[in-house]
Amino acid sequence: MIPRYSRAEMVNIWEPANKFRIWFEIEAHACDAQANLGVIPADAAKAVWERGDKVYTQDRIDRIDNIERETKHDVIAFLTELAEQVGDEARFVHQGMTSSDVLDTCLSVQLTQATDLLLADLDKLLAALQKRAEEHKYTITIGRSHGIHAEPVTFGLKLAKHFAEFDRAKKRLLAAREEIATCAISGAVGTFANINPAVEAHVAEKLGLQPEPVSTQVIPRDRHAMFFATLGVIASSIENLSIEVRHLQRTELREAEEFFSKGQKGSSAMPHKRNPVLTENLTGLARLVRSAVTPAMENVALWHERDISHSSVERMIGPDATVTLDFALARLTSVVENLVVYGENMQKNLDQLGGLHNSQRVLLQLTQHGVSREDAYRLVQRNAMESWKTGVSFQDLLKQDDEVSAALSNELIDSLFDMEYHTKHVDTIFTRVFG
Repeated sequence: MIPRYSRAEMVNIWEPANKFRIWFEIEAHACDAQANLGVIPADAAKAVWERGDKVYTQDRIDRIDNIERETKHDVIAFLTELAEQVGDEARFVHQGMTSSDVLDTCLSVQLTQATDLLLADLDKLLAALQKRAEEHKYTITIGRSHGIHAEPVTFGLKLAKHFAEFDRAKKRLLAAREEIATCAISGAVGTFANINPAVEAHVAEKLGLQPEPVSTQVIPRDRHAMFFATLGVIASSIENLSIEVRHLQRTELREAEEFFSKGQKGSSAMPHKRNPVLTENLTGLARLVRSAVTPAMENVALWHERDISHSSVERMIGPDATVTLDFALARLTSVVENLVVYGENMQKNLDQLGGLHNSQRVLLQLTQHGVSREDAYRLVQRNAMESWKTGVSFQDLLKQDDEVSAALSNELIDSLFDMEYHTKHVDTIFTRVFG
């Protein structure tokens, strides 16, 4: 997590000030619930809020850090500093709780906060993709399979495909948010022996979470594995679109390219260069987000009711994965919004192979006119390969082929090269995608 690839709002979720604030709210809400149950004095719960509810300034954070250097325990250091603020009533704080109750519930809050930002990022990206897809709904371009010309599509359809992919990503992220938004205030080994389950229910409600059904001493890490796996899939979708842009920007294609601003430089050595640096960067950032998935999966297997082998992992991948993905989604949105599209180059590239992209249509027409599929394939491929080799128009070669002409008139052959044939169902696809 470095400033170059970070945005302040997401970074702030993982700053100590926000973390300690959440820790305080967990403890203070738990005190309220304990007071309602008659476990601690109501005045004690009130004192926690009145004297402890302060901004976690750098001085307070430094004090907690100094205490931790001695105690070697972050939650105890936090509670000690809180006691300095609250006074004698602080002895009622953390009644029946264990450190994991604070740490795991806080992580749930932070991940839900992060998810809300990511969902907003996705909404902006989806809006950009839809706008550009509508703009290029009928901008004809060649579709490619294996990198080789196949049949025509539209650039709008390309973007609609990516819209649908990120729309699925949003649905998955909403499910991941629900999966991760759980609260554990169940005490040592999760039995509630020293704390009433009503405390957990109260804290969960105040923090917008759901009580964890069985928390042992930690919230089960399959939830976190699913969450980070979802982030990994979103990162892969970012790379998918980025790769498309990078390929289309190649000199040999130049069908679309990243916006190149005034004063921008592409190379320290070659002044002519206009490189796809943003989408190359996004490919790299996607790798970083996905790197969090395997450790999250490995965190699922913990010893018995609790160990901390997951803790160091999550302290790193939580901030890194969410901050990086937030930055990447924002950058990709900007790429889409400012993408320069060269429709004339798309048409030029489409025309390179002299109509070979209509080979399937000719094949099907031959079968409709009494030619076996095997013979039809042979006839079409024979002329297609000749066109590849000589550059002669595929359409003209078909007309000169006696076997083809025996089945198809010149007029019918010409009709098979109508471009609108390939776009007649664009509206149907757009309705499926955008409603």
